[in-house]
Amino acid sequence: MTKIIDTNQLWQSVLTELELQVSRANFLTWLKNSRLIKKDDDGKVIIGLVNNFAKEWVENKYHKMILEAFHSLDETIKKIDYIVLEGEKKSFEIKTEKKENIATRQTSLPEFKIDPETNLHPRYIFDSFVVGSSNELAYAATSAIVKNVGKKYNPLFIYGGTGLGKTHLIQAAGNEIKSFYKNKIKVKYVPSEKFVNDVVWAIRNKRMDDIKEKYRKVDVLIIDDIQFVGGKERSEEEFFHTFNVLYENNKQIIISSDRPPAAIPTLEERLRSRFEGGMIADITYPDYEMRLAIIKTKLQEKEANLNNEICGLVANKVQRNIREIEGILNKIIFYQEIKKIELTNKIVEEIIDNIIQQSSKNITHNQVIKAVSDFYEITPNELFNRSRKKGIVEPRQITAFLLRDLLDMSYSDIGEKLGKRDHTTAIYAYEKISHEINKNQNLNQKIIMIKEIINKN
Repeated sequence: MTKIIDTNQLWQSVLTELELQVSRANFLTWLKNSRLIKKDDDGKVIIGLVNNFAKEWVENKYHKMILEAFHSLDETIKKIDYIVLEGEKKSFEIKTEKKENIATRQTSLPEFKIDPETNLHPRYIFDSFVVGSSNELAYAATSAIVKNVGKKYNPLFIYGGTGLGKTHLIQAAGNEIKSFYKNKIKVKYVPSEKFVNDVVWAIRNKRMDDIKEKYRKVDVLIIDDIQFVGGKERSEEEFFHTFNVLYENNKQIIISSDRPPAAIPTLEERLRSRFEGGMIADITYPDYEMRLAIIKTKLQEKEANLNNEICGLVANKVQRNIREIEGILNKIIFYQEIKKIELTNKIVEEIIDNIIQQSSKNITHNQVIKAVSDFYEITPNELFNRSRKKGIVEPRQITAFLLRDLLDMSYSDIGEKLGKRDHTTAIYAYEKISHEINKNQNLNQKIIMIKEIINKN
């Protein structure tokens, strides 16, 4: 039978792939606290969920996705059973193992657990956050808050693209404040989706006072992905009043978003004004040296080793998503340590390409073209014509960039899709946007917003 460390590592690799495919709110709600209980030699695995509701939800909604993730890592896995964790010990004690083996298995699982009081994850700390030119301002501002809670940079608004470390940084601030003040300061971290859900629950049950008690009695409120509150009137209103109460009492507010306040179109003006009254710091795409440093740090955390050539290959190919880097490293480590495969550059490139393609497999070129057209309020035909107007050239070049970046289309195909142009035009457009995106924040934000339109569709 496979050693427990192997099955645990297998499940962590599966979770990493799932995290790339589902929203973070759904991942945290349904999958984060799940466990791989057993892997049989006959190709069956048993997954434990926290309760019956989670079991039914995951089984009905994510089963196919989970099976595909397993199969991509281990082709011998053909079947998945789901159980509730509370019944784990009872059901397997009789059938397969002695009590002492189960106890050993349980104690060998990771000790990391989300603090139910603060919602903070202990793995997010400043020491494991890699600092570089792309995030040094955000890091400096966040660090400064720890010893000046409510007095400096309040509110602190951090924005940047998906997978660049915003959640790590703001949760690290919460953990550092907890530690520095020895839990005497009350910290609360909440994704904006959770805040909205709490407001909806309170309205339905006529218990708005519970929300006021929960969010206005803290010393540090950390809200993740605030853009999802925009357009939800009751949630925006409740957050506005909560913000005012905390701010007027010198309580610290830390907010993250995928774009600056001015670029959240559904956000009320009074909230936008509050956010812009504090410190705004961005996190941009990491450069090669920083990506390499992140890879080395992740390997150290995982107590794994990869040679410099493979590390460099990953850093070169994965340029814009730190979370994706971690998923790729997990799969490479799995191949090396569990499947005992000798890694070559070709194998590593295949692993990287498969994960990147998995992330964009449901996107079509028509969706990309429509998203760009909608964003710029032009027609698809205008993208295809021969106009050299700046208002048309930029969206056309962004379309070429996204077709290459998201779908890995050939330059010839991109040229064909954009009005039967030569492949050299597609190459020029892709390279121009690739070069500009790291130094032109306005362009960066446009592309982030277009990607969000694509994902919503």
